Amino acid sequence: MAIRLGTNPIAWSNDDLLELGGETPLETCLTEARQAGFTGIELGNKFPRQADKLRPILDAHDLKLISGWYSSRLLERSVKDEIEAMQPHLQLLKAMGSTVMVYAEVTGCVHGEQGTPFANRPTISEAQWPEFLKRISEVADYLADQGVVMGYHHHMGTVIETEAEIDRMMDGVGKNFGLLLDTGHLTFAGADPVVVAKRYAGRITHVHTKDVRRPLMEKAIAEKWSFLNAVIAGVYTVPGDGCVDFVSVLKEVKKGGYDNGWFVVEAEQDPAKAHPLTYAKLGHANLAKYASEAGFTVA
Repeated sequence: MAIRLGTNPIAWSNDDLLELGGETPLETCLTEARQAGFTGIELGNKFPRQADKLRPILDAHDLKLISGWYSSRLLERSVKDEIEAMQPHLQLLKAMGSTVMVYAEVTGCVHGEQGTPFANRPTISEAQWPEFLKRISEVADYLADQGVVMGYHHHMGTVIETEAEIDRMMDGVGKNFGLLLDTGHLTFAGADPVVVAKRYAGRITHVHTKDVRRPLMEKAIAEKWSFLNAVIAGVYTVPGDGCVDFVSVLKEVKKGGYDNGWFVVEAEQDPAKAHPLTYAKLGHANLAKYASEAGFTVA
């Protein structure tokens, strides 16, 4: 299967800090995403959430809906309640032909709080881990029955951020649980994305490609910035504009038989500082090159 390249609207309009790109119309985002060469896109806050409204908009730009972020609260609610809460999102993905859900546990998260250092994030206690793993495995099983795979998104400022937490989670979940590999969040959390990709290559169900500007990352960590302030400063960028070794990462992904079909550029920046179309074109060109060098056929 040829790999397809997609993007996320967060380069045009930020979902966690709405004033970043708040004035940018959805039409601009979609037009420029396609102009940059992408054939798919993930959901953003300006997208209609009804398939009959969203489908013609994406069709007009020749874009497929790849997936969309879902905020889970399994640490504080039951599997039954979580499944009920996700229905609007799940049904939209299914109606649009999306086969993966970007899934993240957000109980107590701080990544959307501009005034809170990401170092003050919550963690899962020893007493909570067994029940959390049981619940999230059950949700992954349910999604599999619905024809949608889980792509768990480890994320700065949340309970699953570090390599050790990813390992703990992956060691305790069921066979239907899938990992979303995010090169930028792994690097920011102090992990080597090549190592993590190699360890879980056969269990990766979605890939977000973002690069990291190491000097800014080190400054954000040393000075205990909030995640959003790090984003505004420019800690993340598109592939090829930072320190991540994408060819080595994608080679490990390929060895695992990755067949979801999409690599997504998901590199949030301040659009006032990083012109979205310019960076979208750069990200697409570099990711296509890296994927090809890693042995993928790029559609």
